[in-house]
Amino acid sequence: MSRDKMNVLVTGGAGYIGSHAVKLLVEQGYGVTVVDNLFRGHRPAVHSEATFHKLDIRETDRLSQVIEAAHIDAVLHFAAFAYVGESVSKPLDYYDNNVGGTISLLKAMHRTGVRRLVFSSTCATYGEPAHVPISETCPQSPISPYGRSKHIVEQVLRDYCGANPAASVVMLRYFNVAGCAEDGSLGEDHTPETHLIPILMDVALQRRESVTVFGTDYPTDDGTCVRDYVHVEDLCTAHLIAMEAMEPGAIRAYNVGIGRGYSVRQVIDAAMRVTGRTFPIVEGERRAGDPPELFADARLIRKELGWYPRYESIDEIVETAWKWFCKHPHGYAERTASTK
Repeated sequence: MSRDKMNVLVTGGAGYIGSHAVKLLVEQGYGVTVVDNLFRGHRPAVHSEATFHKLDIRETDRLSQVIEAAHIDAVLHFAAFAYVGESVSKPLDYYDNNVGGTISLLKAMHRTGVRRLVFSSTCATYGEPAHVPISETCPQSPISPYGRSKHIVEQVLRDYCGANPAASVVMLRYFNVAGCAEDGSLGEDHTPETHLIPILMDVALQRRESVTVFGTDYPTDDGTCVRDYVHVEDLCTAHLIAMEAMEPGAIRAYNVGIGRGYSVRQVIDAAMRVTGRTFPIVEGERRAGDPPELFADARLIRKELGWYPRYESIDEIVETAWKWFCKHPHGYAERTASTK
């Protein structure tokens, strides 16, 4: 199937990662349809050349109608709740939305004959790994309802493919997604914001007073947690490569990360270099369930799909975020107000 004739459904396409994927798909000549209930997504983030439907993926009948009308060939599935802490206090919401939503999507795909799915999974399915770097063969033992919801979906997808030999699925287990569109057109805008780099950008813009470092006594070089940061545009490229490489009946799982880690202090230092600001730092207690180090063994996706990240420098990743935040210090709220 030629690229210019492939029609792609993006669930959660108004969210942080989904909107970047939509932008890339449009630029690469795909026909793009977006469904998002806008619970945490932003309508102004959706590319103007994509067809948008305000729709919850648990509405199976309506979703089936959208898929059929748009002649969808493949699905990129981003729609999910994704706050670890919130999942602990609201586990049923996470299982209903993440697991139930995916089951509804699979029913709609089955009804309409769509057989390709790229699933947004997470390194949280590994829980607290016994060793790093983490390979795809590492035992999956999630420790939060969020991680468990994604792990359950992976099992659902395997069972679905087992019963439908023509179906093909790629599960991409992300590490820490970071950065913003290189051209400054899209960015990261969450409420509440829990990601380190956007918090640092808010401090630089004096929208927050300080940044809290949770734990300074870990067994790492500088005592703070080490994480693998993959740029959002690199992650979206991985989705496109995976979608194009799909073979009927195949189900694959890949880690998506740069294969090395940066500590919290290293990220803070990078943010100070990029912004030219000095940040007030508050040293807090360790958070429960935060392992000292988490970074990917990403050799499999490089070997099998030929995916390599463009961004491996934390300074370059932060620079793309700073560009977005300087242009949009209040996120998408400015765009929403300007369209009223």
